[in-house]
Amino acid sequence: MAYKGMISPFEPSLIREIKEIKADVAAPSRRVISYGLSSYGYDIRLSPVEFRIFRHIPGTVVDPKNFNPQNLEPTPLHTDGNDSYFILPAHSYGLGVALERLDVPNNITVICIGKSTYARCGIIANLTPAEAAWRGHLTLEFSNSSSADCRIYANEGVVQLLFLEGEPCAISYEARQGKYQDQPEIVTLARV
Repeated sequence: MAYKGMISPFEPSLIREIKEIKADVAAPSRRVISYGLSSYGYDIRLSPVEFRIFRHIPGTVVDPKNFNPQNLEPTPLHTDGNDSYFILPAHSYGLGVALERLDVPNNITVICIGKSTYARCGIIANLTPAEAAWRGHLTLEFSNSSSADCRIYANEGVVQLLFLEGEPCAISYEARQGKYQDQPEIVTLARV
């Protein structure tokens, strides 16, 4: 299904290092947080396009039914040698977006879970679904439960997708015109 467009771009193996060529000379390979096809799932990457962090605005309450975009602050993409990353401050919450686009068949539901590499640093990725017949770039939610700022690397593995297959559902996400259908490669805010 992935070869037929369910995941795009699709990496058919688990990538743990990248061999780069600079000026027609092979550079030493560099280790990355794994992405691509795993044993029973697929590790997707964080897009470098956008990452937003919740900020405290005195006197305001975050309301999912009337979400104020001012509660989210864009954070810059940093570059350090070959790596690009966002910084998620200690005890904060941020939203990123998946590099890969999903086109989920109507007999599959996808569960998005955190990777152990980030979990060991105190980063919690919220468990979110991509329902049958959902399309788009997932908005990814991260909480930094540690007392230190943490890097979250762009273009590298950030969460794992687990696929559950069943009979085609009676009413798919597409059929009921779900509010998050066809999300672009930008952070999509809460909607009601």
